[in-house]
Amino acid sequence: MGFVSRRYELTDEEWELLRPFLPASSFGRPRADDRTTLNGIVWKIRAGAAWRDVPARYGPWQSLYTRFRRWALDGTFTRMLAAVQSERDADADVDWLVAVDSTLVRAHQHAAGAKKGGRPGDEPADHALGRSRGGLTTKIHLACDGRGRPLAFTLTGGNRNDCTQFEQVMAGIRVARPGAGRPRTRPDHVVADKGYSSRAIRAHLRRRGIKATIPERVDQLAGRARRRERRCSFDKQVYRRRNIVERCFNRLKQWRGIATRYEKTATSFKAAVTLASTLLWLRPL
Repeated sequence: MGFVSRRYELTDEEWELLRPFLPASSFGRPRADDRTTLNGIVWKIRAGAAWRDVPARYGPWQSLYTRFRRWALDGTFTRMLAAVQSERDADADVDWLVAVDSTLVRAHQHAAGAKKGGRPGDEPADHALGRSRGGLTTKIHLACDGRGRPLAFTLTGGNRNDCTQFEQVMAGIRVARPGAGRPRTRPDHVVADKGYSSRAIRAHLRRRGIKATIPERVDQLAGRARRRERRCSFDKQVYRRRNIVERCFNRLKQWRGIATRYEKTATSFKAAVTLASTLLWLRPL
């Protein structure tokens, strides 16, 4: 009997694309089927359920959680996303007009209480949780391509300013090319809202030769008028495309485990966002 796909689960085509990136088991007793396990992880994040509530058809919840954490920490989900982006770029399916923005994610009470600190370079000390007007929140800072698919993102506490993460988000754009060439890291154009209107950001984009469409704030316009300086160039037609990043967030937040954060650690929540981002690339818009 063939594999029967249920709601939220991977199609045969998606599984064949992702299967090569799952690490093989080299020792010990045979582990549960990788496709069943990955489907259980997708189901959990998509439905926003507790690990204990994942249907028994996916195996023991403890095994699912252990495998999820292992793949989160060893970079499995990151490699999946990078490979899919590279494949799409090789097919000329990436629109290099990039939109940048952030979105707040309310943290459930179960997301609090993780141990302080973490391994250097692995888990941030604050677990990407911060107090904002919405209470305990996480902020996803994200860059998407011109068709609304995630290219790179960072996580911070919800009280962090958007512009502080701009360069980190841009540095995360690394789309490998076929062969031995260097990965593509430079978009053709960047679109962002007034929250990213700063001298530092504009200078950063100029140094890299990237066109920018970012409206200036009222106080900046007034300052330029006093100093008799020219306004920054601004293309209203291009700026209309900024909403592609809002559409990207809307699609990501269809995953209930991303619309509300239940994971205690930033590494686990990052892995969830990465897996969802990978499937946004694989599934039709």
